[in-house]
Amino acid sequence: MAGILNISAAPTMVNARLDSATMLMGTLNTLHLEVVQDKSVKGEFALFRNFSERGYVTILNDTIELRQDVKIDTTEVGSGRIQINYAVPVQVFDSGAYKLPPFEFVAGRDTARSNSLILTVTPVKVKADDNISPMTDVAEPENSSIFDKVPDWLYNWWWVILLILLLIGAGVCGWRRYKKEGTILKPKPKTPPHILALERLERLKKRNLWQTGQEKEFYTLLTDILRSYLDARFGIKAMEMTSRQIMEKLAEDPAMRENRSRMRQILDMADFVKFAMVRPLPDDNIKAFDNAVAFVESTKPVETLESGEDTDAGKTDNKNKENIEPAVKKQNIRDKHLLKVAAKKKKRGGES
Repeated sequence: MAGILNISAAPTMVNARLDSATMLMGTLNTLHLEVVQDKSVKGEFALFRNFSERGYVTILNDTIELRQDVKIDTTEVGSGRIQINYAVPVQVFDSGAYKLPPFEFVAGRDTARSNSLILTVTPVKVKADDNISPMTDVAEPENSSIFDKVPDWLYNWWWVILLILLLIGAGVCGWRRYKKEGTILKPKPKTPPHILALERLERLKKRNLWQTGQEKEFYTLLTDILRSYLDARFGIKAMEMTSRQIMEKLAEDPAMRENRSRMRQILDMADFVKFAMVRPLPDDNIKAFDNAVAFVESTKPVETLESGEDTDAGKTDNKNKENIEPAVKKQNIRDKHLLKVAAKKKKRGGES
C-alpha cells in the first residue's frame, strides 16, 4: 500500500500511508507522510498552509478532514539527508470508499508528490436506543440563529403552507358571508333611481335628436326614461301602461298635483308626435325636457339631516331643519300612499 514515488531530477521523495485502510465513520485514523530530502533544503506541504481557525483542512470536496494537531518528527538518514515524519489525524463523517489524492511537498523550486491511498469508511450501525457515548455528538453550526431550529420541510415550504392557510381563511370568510348574505362577493351598490334617470336625461340632451329632425326618437326615449323611473322609484309598472293609465295612477296621489301637469304635457306631446305625426315647436321640446327633469327632481327622496351633524353654517341649523322637515314629511306620506295603492291594486289582480 505504501510506496515511494521518485521524482526525476529531484532528490526529494514523499511516501504516504495510513494506520488502517478501513475506519469507522466519525472515528480518528492517522495519515503518515514521510519526506526524505537534503538537509539544506526547506520545504512544506502546500495543503497545510490552509489550516483555518477551525483547526482542520479538507480534501475531496470537504468529505475528509485533516486535523491541525499534526505531529512532526525529524531524523537524519546520512549523506546529508533527513527524513521528516508527519502524523496527521484523519476524520470522516460519511461512509464510502475514497481515493486520497497525492500530497504535494514543495522544496525550494521543486515539488514532490506522494502516492495515492484508498480509504474505506464504514457506517455506524446503531439503533435509536443504543448507547453511543464514545462517539462525538454533532456540533452546533457556526453563527447559529433561530431558523436552525426550524424543520427543513417548514423552512423550504413555508410559502406553500402560508398560501394554503390564506386559502383556507378566505374559504371560511366566503362561507360565512354566503350563509349570512346569500352571496360570496359583496353586492355592488345600486344607483338610486333619480340619479340614474337624471344621467339618462343628460345623455339624451347631448344627442340633439329633435334639433336634427328626430322628434319621434326623442320623445320615445324621453318617455321610456320616465316610465323606468316611475317603476324603480314608486313601483308603478309604467312600461306596461298607456299614457292615460299612467295619469290615472298619478291621480291617486294628492301630493302629485303639480307633477301631474308636468307628466301630462310630456305624455300628450309624445302621443301627438308618435301617433299623429305632429312636429312640435322647439319651445314644446324644450318644455317637455325641462318638465321631465323637474318631475324627477321634485319626486326624488329627500335626505334627512343626522342628529348632531355639524354644518358650516352652524347658527342656521334650526332654521334649515324647520324648512326641511315639512318637505320630508310630505315626501314620506306620498311614498307610503303609493306603496299601499300599488299593493291593493296587485291584490285585486289589476294591472301592475
